[in-house]
Amino acid sequence: MARVVVIGATGHIGTYLVPRLVRDGHEVVAVTRGKAEPYLPDPAWQRVERVMLDRADEEAAGRFGSAIADLGGKVVIDNICFTLDSARQLVEALRGRVQHFLHIGTIWTHGFSEVVPTPEDVTKRPFGEYGVQKAAIEAYLLDLARRDGFPATILHPGHIVGQGWSPLNPAGHFDDAAFATIARGDTLALPNFGMETVHHVHADDIAVLAIRAMANWSVSVGEAFHAVSPRAVTLRGYAEAMYRWFGHEPAPSFHPWEEWKAMQTPENAAATWEHIARSPNTSIEKGRRLLGYAPRYSSLAAVQESVSWLIAHRKLAV
Repeated sequence: MARVVVIGATGHIGTYLVPRLVRDGHEVVAVTRGKAEPYLPDPAWQRVERVMLDRADEEAAGRFGSAIADLGGKVVIDNICFTLDSARQLVEALRGRVQHFLHIGTIWTHGFSEVVPTPEDVTKRPFGEYGVQKAAIEAYLLDLARRDGFPATILHPGHIVGQGWSPLNPAGHFDDAAFATIARGDTLALPNFGMETVHHVHADDIAVLAIRAMANWSVSVGEAFHAVSPRAVTLRGYAEAMYRWFGHEPAPSFHPWEEWKAMQTPENAAATWEHIARSPNTSIEKGRRLLGYAPRYSSLAAVQESVSWLIAHRKLAV
């Protein structure tokens, strides 16, 4: 078993990943800013070494990479790297000192969906700062792995779902009012014909994929893998399934984009555009073939678990 350093250890993925690593016998170092607890309690956290580091401050001082390297991890899992400069500072400090480096990317590295289901190795044309930076990190890490042998693996999650936070909803944004509307059986307005797609993934399935990548080091190094549910869903299909889950006949309405946009807050409209412009629908065949990736949760099952949590904790009134 290995000493594993997890950066961003109490977030969406870390909440599920850290306890799994502990139960598998690994020695885990959880690196956080010290401002948040995991979304779910687990006794495994009592066996975790906690280190508080503010990444932004440490990077500004040029110390973050060396601080992580000095923790002595044979495996480093980075959940919260968002710029190429940030990746370079960390990786340069880790070169020659780690056996495996896992970077959490995003399916937004693809930009517009051109072929569906989209495999990992298509030409990428990202847009938007987040997708562009994540694609640049991926290109840098894969080049370093193939040219210099740096042991990098990249996992690209879809829209992350899990207990403790609000999932991307059928209107393509994160306002829980959409779920409340469905729960009442009222009409939920959707853009266009509701045929754009979103692709969720339960955070625990990402955690399992990370562990599968660690266990299959020889085939995962130098590769990128999608971390998503078995199938994407259309906004329409997603909405109709949620209506039925709440015990109602589906009652969505459909509106041309500009008309629908005018019905929303600017924040919700902008979030929806970011998701439906990409309409991700990504393949997991590579992960299934090389790593045995078999996600337990469908998109809908993952969302329904999250919504049940919101209701149980009175964060969503239905």
